Amino acid sequence: MGKRRTAIDSCLQAVFVAAQNLKSKHLHIISFDVPYPTNYGGVIDVFFKLKALHQQGIKIHLHCFKYGRAEAPALKNFCEKIYYYERKMNKTQLFDSLPFVVITRSSEKLIKNLLKDKHPILFEGLHCCYYLNDERLKGRLKIVRTHNIEHDYYKNLEKVEKSIFKKFYFGMEAKKLERFEPILNKANHIVAISSSDTNNLSERYKNVHHITAFHPNEEVKIKEGKGKFCLYHGNLEVGENNEAALYLVNKVFSKMKTPLIIAGNKPSAELTSAVAQHSNTRLKANISTKEIDELIKDAQINVLPTFQETGIKLKLLAALFNGRHCVVNSPMVVNTGLEGLCSIMDTPEAMAKEITRLFEVSFDMKEKQKRKIILSENFSNLNNVKKLMKLII
Repeated sequence: MGKRRTAIDSCLQAVFVAAQNLKSKHLHIISFDVPYPTNYGGVIDVFFKLKALHQQGIKIHLHCFKYGRAEAPALKNFCEKIYYYERKMNKTQLFDSLPFVVITRSSEKLIKNLLKDKHPILFEGLHCCYYLNDERLKGRLKIVRTHNIEHDYYKNLEKVEKSIFKKFYFGMEAKKLERFEPILNKANHIVAISSSDTNNLSERYKNVHHITAFHPNEEVKIKEGKGKFCLYHGNLEVGENNEAALYLVNKVFSKMKTPLIIAGNKPSAELTSAVAQHSNTRLKANISTKEIDELIKDAQINVLPTFQETGIKLKLLAALFNGRHCVVNSPMVVNTGLEGLCSIMDTPEAMAKEITRLFEVSFDMKEKQKRKIILSENFSNLNNVKKLMKLII
């Protein structure tokens, strides 16, 4: 009995020590932007990741590059320390051999702060990897979170850009990012946001893991009854979102009477003009995240085409957790595991026909249960953070 008691006590002591070690675990996170407010895809993933890590007892040392967004006191609720660095937006750096998005996120203050201890470092995106191969960080545990295959993303931005200068910039940046990407060999782990990106990166690098996007949705909440409009939402300043919105206005809803609301920041003059030409389309520009969330819930159909098959679109997760019907095209859902939760239509005619049909159909609450099962299994912040912590600890 005494030996058994001693063994039990030893096990309990080991569990206690492990818990104490976990409680005191520290992690540096280098963020490409200030991750609050959570009003666009990239910062949503960063913010809800650090929130989930904090809930698991990880002490976060957050390093943010600033360019246009203010310091965010709200982040103090989840971080042990927060450091802010100005992004060096010197146009002469456009001619550097390194990508502009990388070289402008270098700071000697950052490297000095990282060298104050030996804690693991999480680099948020290829954008933040300027110091990934720095000799001064030799021996540190280094993890890179990839949000896209960046050179593919920039090539697609080049395709849809109207400005000659921006088109040239995106093309040059795509080439530089492709040359820079092999720096990922210096990471201990690469954490990809989608299964497609995981497969892509695994062809070139070792230790690639799939951990999907962190997001604000805790449970599936869908309103009963029918909505009175369709919705497209996104940051309209981004070329791919502008292209998708124009596609809906000019090629899908122009031949229909069904009402469409387009919601997002900084719409282009071209989109504003196109919306004004049709009585069934409306633009809600520069509204709050809360207002967009309400529109997602109230819409009869969230219509979300994309022409960029990269990463995973957080707008799609928001629509599936909170909205009724969801109509997309193939690039929006390919290899996401979400194909069975959406109506997938790849031509304007097919999309218009499906929208017309679903606009008269109440959302089947059996579908809500189907969403709960798939989303809780594959898109749970708790499951995600457990996977991430296995790499950190």
